[in-house]
Amino acid sequence: MPVLEVRKTYKLYLGGEFVRSESGRYDEAKDGKGRHQANVPRGSRKDIRDAVVKARAAQEKWAGTSGYLRGQILYRMAEMLESRASSFELLLRSTGSTPAAAKREVRASIDRIVHYAGWTDKYQALLSSVNPVASSYFDFSLPEPMGVVGLTAPERPALLGLISHLLPAILSGNTVIAILSEAAPIPALEWAEVLATSDLPGGVVNLISGRKDELVPHLARHMDVNALALAGLPRELEIAARQDAAVNVKRTPTTAIADYFADAAQNLDLIRAFLEIKTTWHPVGW
Repeated sequence: MPVLEVRKTYKLYLGGEFVRSESGRYDEAKDGKGRHQANVPRGSRKDIRDAVVKARAAQEKWAGTSGYLRGQILYRMAEMLESRASSFELLLRSTGSTPAAAKREVRASIDRIVHYAGWTDKYQALLSSVNPVASSYFDFSLPEPMGVVGLTAPERPALLGLISHLLPAILSGNTVIAILSEAAPIPALEWAEVLATSDLPGGVVNLISGRKDELVPHLARHMDVNALALAGLPRELEIAARQDAAVNVKRTPTTAIADYFADAAQNLDLIRAFLEIKTTWHPVGW
């Protein structure tokens, strides 16, 4: 009897659940040789709205979690990815990567998660300060997460690129809605299974595949999104997104990364980009 191959049905990852796109549409994903690989959901405006609701509901609790616990969850995420390293290498090879390049990207992705997991209880010490003032006040500044961050992933590298922009945002207590690579969405959709089994609370990371020219304007205009991290966009679409973000004064930090495999692709500045500094004045000597 011939063996029939049953292809995986990929879904969006919203609020810790795997859901079909509200639109009911899908796009064809092709492998490195141009052959049909899978159907992936094409996200819609309604999916963006649902993702923002999920992200907002999860944000306060995630931000209130201790830095130590957030770090442990991210370490667990790295462990889960490492346990599936060989399958992710095969997946990246099917999208056109060479065996060596696929192995390098998976290894770099694991290392990047571990790197940022170590920052969860350390960035506060470096970004906090006690400020000298010429009056009887104790003045100090502390970093706080911005809230809900909208993110667009670069087209390549599909897995490492997404992780490199997403981890600096969530480690401090932000939640994220990420629009995935159009050229190679499957590695990120597969990574959703890692997120679902890593103790990461539902809603902290929400992954939407689809067409960026359809999705980005709705994400940029949404009034309950606090910041945008834009990568992998055509110049015209990025400019339009920044203009839309100005309507409710969204932060649009520059988070460009020239080489995702370089040491410079992981640093404190990328964490700082998704933080606000809160300064408190307390009277003393009264």
